Amino acid sequence: MSKAGLALGGGGARGLAHIGVLRVLEKEGIKPRAIAGCSIGSLIGGLYAYYGNSEKVEKFILEAIKNPVFRVLGFDKLEGYNKNDSRNYFEHFLDYLGERIKAIMALERIAYFEGAQADEVFRILPDVPIEKFRIKYSAVATDLISGHEINITSGSLRQAIRASSTIPGIFPPVKLDGHLLIDGSATDTIPAGKLRNLGADRVIAVDVSHDLKSASGPRNVYDVMFRTEAITSHHLSRLRLKEADIVIVPDVKHLSWTDFSRSDEIIKAGETAAYEHLEDIKKLIKSGSVSLRVKRYMKRINGE
Repeated sequence: MSKAGLALGGGGARGLAHIGVLRVLEKEGIKPRAIAGCSIGSLIGGLYAYYGNSEKVEKFILEAIKNPVFRVLGFDKLEGYNKNDSRNYFEHFLDYLGERIKAIMALERIAYFEGAQADEVFRILPDVPIEKFRIKYSAVATDLISGHEINITSGSLRQAIRASSTIPGIFPPVKLDGHLLIDGSATDTIPAGKLRNLGADRVIAVDVSHDLKSASGPRNVYDVMFRTEAITSHHLSRLRLKEADIVIVPDVKHLSWTDFSRSDEIIKAGETAAYEHLEDIKKLIKSGSVSLRVKRYMKRINGE
């Protein structure tokens, strides 16, 4: 029997589309044997690996968005920005903070939120051992010290999600097993390759990254630096996606990563995209290992 794995990428609010994809797969009786996620993908994927039910995941996420603790992040203030602006969270946050960023720098803090505040934000997540899940799970984070990609497959789900989605400069890095961890997007936005390490023999990836084409010209040095980082991340993602057998791309690239108020629309986009790929997914599940290897070989030859 085939063992399908699901790679869920990062993208802030756009990642709510992962819920729609999971909903469709569930309705069709397609249960992933393994899930690897980065940032919001680690959150959605981790909750699904724990609950085993897309409806419970959706309920948890929608309740979390309404939770007063969530408002500490200031997403409601950031939603007023131009939706065609491709800047990331840190860039928006710089604008939002204004002169206050100077005070932060003067205090030589490494993050805007202190450890206790971050604890409060992430406390709503289940603190359960990953290794007991029926669905194998991996959260991808980045070690600030070595620069290496860190694959978290055991220990606390809360800690794994926190490490994978710790926005650099906003939340303090997570200390875990001798590492100093931040958001996995710095090394692997869509961790398709991690699924084979979890025993998956075919990979379905969900890409909710931003559309680079919507960017305007740089206004200052910060725009140049962060735009450069975004371009690097984009091309890294394209490289990682070559390891997937099927790539689902929900129609959310035009949305801001702060658009949590449009959750219904984003989840629906995930459903629509999953249905569009449903026949290919079913063929992938049913295909034999030999024919699959031939197909992958042809993709490599064609440079896909």
